[in-house]
Amino acid sequence: MPLIKEIIEKVKKRDPEQKEFHQAVEEVLASLRPTIDKHPEFVKANIYERIVEPDRVIMFRVPWLDDKGEVRVNRGFRVQFNNAIGPYKGGLRFHPSVNLGIIKFLGFEQIFKNSLTTLPMGGGKGGSDFDPKGKSDMEVMKFTQSFMRELYRHIGPDRDVPAGDIGVGGREIGFMYGYYKKIVNEHTGVLTGKALEYGGSLIRPEATGYGAVYFAAEMLSTRGKDFKGKVCAVSGSGNVAQYTTEKVNALGGKVITLSDSDGTIVDEKGIDADKLKFIMELKNIRRGRVKEYADKFKAKYFSGQSVWDVLREQGIKVDVAFPCATENEVNAINAENMIKSGCFCVSEGANMPSSPDAIKIYQENNVLYGPGKAANAGGVATSGLEMSQNSMRLSWSREEVDSRLLEIMKNIHKSCLDASEVYGKKGDYVTGANIAGFVKVAKAMLAGGIV
Repeated sequence: MPLIKEIIEKVKKRDPEQKEFHQAVEEVLASLRPTIDKHPEFVKANIYERIVEPDRVIMFRVPWLDDKGEVRVNRGFRVQFNNAIGPYKGGLRFHPSVNLGIIKFLGFEQIFKNSLTTLPMGGGKGGSDFDPKGKSDMEVMKFTQSFMRELYRHIGPDRDVPAGDIGVGGREIGFMYGYYKKIVNEHTGVLTGKALEYGGSLIRPEATGYGAVYFAAEMLSTRGKDFKGKVCAVSGSGNVAQYTTEKVNALGGKVITLSDSDGTIVDEKGIDADKLKFIMELKNIRRGRVKEYADKFKAKYFSGQSVWDVLREQGIKVDVAFPCATENEVNAINAENMIKSGCFCVSEGANMPSSPDAIKIYQENNVLYGPGKAANAGGVATSGLEMSQNSMRLSWSREEVDSRLLEIMKNIHKSCLDASEVYGKKGDYVTGANIAGFVKVAKAMLAGGIV
């Protein structure tokens, strides 16, 4: 049996229930086949099998008291996947869907995403099946403090530096960092995504969304195009979707959709700066639902439907798509209908939001496709810049951080294209991203010996 197929089958047999992890491993390893002949040293050292097994998996109980005084129990996770090139780095996700397979998939993807940034960061991920939606600030504080009472043992500025993800924003990071400082009696850069007042970085909240747009702009430039006059579909309405919308507007495009778990809004006039300000207040402060936007601005609202379902049913034309919600939100039918609606560029703001069948359709139809590990790497890149500022005890200006982010995204784009050409898949961003991220980590693993 060929090496790659053998490893994929072994992963599936070992952990049969971890479907998202299987998907991530299969997508990455399948695109690494061209590296086998070029790097026999990787085969000899069994790098391909070693890289799909995490360094360690940490699972723990998280008991906390709700506002009624009742004891609640959730499960916490931290998967420290690979630290060959730097401290483990990756977000914490608080969502009912969180399980070990989800965290392993995210941590595995993070290895290659972090490698692409060129910054010295390894891959990790964590979180809990706790749902912050509908919880009071006091309940969130009690949960996060209980979560940190165990997590603090496993993290540190030179060991593992978590950040935010779905369900973990400024409020949650603040509560966790405050409790971490209390426990260890140190003010260190152990979490990123912090507020400016206590060690955060300018542009960090905007970075994932901005980066996805910067990457899309680089892809568009390969065909002599830019964002001026382009109609864009964005899914989600959290941090990534908000700042994707802001940057698209700044570059002359028009975003017409946003969504949450309850439904989708379509505003064909465009979600301009004033409307976006309303969305930010709605989602970040009041924690409301996007239906309120439709009621206020007389936009269309589709209950229980995703952006991609709505585009299909309503026959809405779009040029560029930004899936920014969650994994596997775009299926094959969605992808086919996106292309029929005129979409020729997809830049992923979420992690693995397109199913394997959807990706195949993009590629068969010559769609410019930026996979998440490349297109949404701006968030972790700026987390790395936050770590650098914390280490040096200084803060860079907004302009400096933004210019560094733009340069990183341009370099990631170039690395993807260069690797795709060197390994015989010219223009294939999926192959380019996976190989460019993998080769750097593999060489570091080789240098470190059998550990």
